Amino acid sequence: MMDWTDRHCRVFHRLMTRRARLYTEMLTTGAIIHGDRQRLLGFDASEHPVALQLGGSDPRDLATAAEIGEDFGYDEINLNVGCPSDRVKDGRFGACLMAEPLLVAEGVHAMKRAVNIPVTVKCRIGIDDQDPEIALDVLARNVVAAGSDALIVHARKAWLNGLSPKENRDIPPLDYDRVYRLKASSPNVPIIINGGIASIDEAKQHLDHVDGVMLGRAAYQDPWRLLTVDSELFGERSPRAAMKDVFEAMLPYIERELAHGVRLHSITRHFVGAFHGVPGARAFRRHLAENGVKPTAGIEVLRQAIALVERRAATPIAA
Repeated sequence: MMDWTDRHCRVFHRLMTRRARLYTEMLTTGAIIHGDRQRLLGFDASEHPVALQLGGSDPRDLATAAEIGEDFGYDEINLNVGCPSDRVKDGRFGACLMAEPLLVAEGVHAMKRAVNIPVTVKCRIGIDDQDPEIALDVLARNVVAAGSDALIVHARKAWLNGLSPKENRDIPPLDYDRVYRLKASSPNVPIIINGGIASIDEAKQHLDHVDGVMLGRAAYQDPWRLLTVDSELFGERSPRAAMKDVFEAMLPYIERELAHGVRLHSITRHFVGAFHGVPGARAFRRHLAENGVKPTAGIEVLRQAIALVERRAATPIAA
């Protein structure tokens, strides 16, 4: 979810589910080691449990970045071996590492020696001309032997030659059965499935075969789906019943961030799908888009946008 999610998005999502584990966007080891760590890694305490996802291939750098992440308070370090973007490929990390399982295992081993929190790997079922029946098993076998605590599998190949990153999210066919077979052959390894899962009902079906489900675009584009995660998947009461309650809980956080110089749009850009399918949703999105970008925009803009939805919902439908 590079260029999509950030710490503001995670706070928003956490208000809808206490139990789901949240993941950062992929951050490169170089950025963490040499960049502005507070800006890149700082997060709100409410986000726990939250995992730091790393992009990199050098075992020493991975160990250093993982150690920094643990010091910042992250609950898990996740190594991305699935992102197919060009800049990732050029930097020798992401999905291209599916072709170097021994190097990935070295990275996992180095991180396990450096930190006391779980280390996991997120991968594809294969890349380019690899046979997923072989490639996924080889990667899984090596990273588990190196100490990986779980494997998150996006159930598609990544075609690094011939498809764009956007096309790689949709064109390669999903093969959930391949992930199920991995779990069946690795009963003691936690296997989490990812890719094209669009609802909590679908997630529940996958949980008959694997240990966990990761939602990406579905959670971002239709965040209201998260309102039922705790009740449907964990048998616990949801922290908030409706999106309006979520926004009310979000307002104090937004006020604090605005006081520290954050622009309103940096936060509200994550809200565009909040009322998807609800009367007034378009007016809500338009109001935020037109007014949230203004330098002086404050929480009143969000309140006004919510009021547009409430007003539409209260309007009787003509016979």
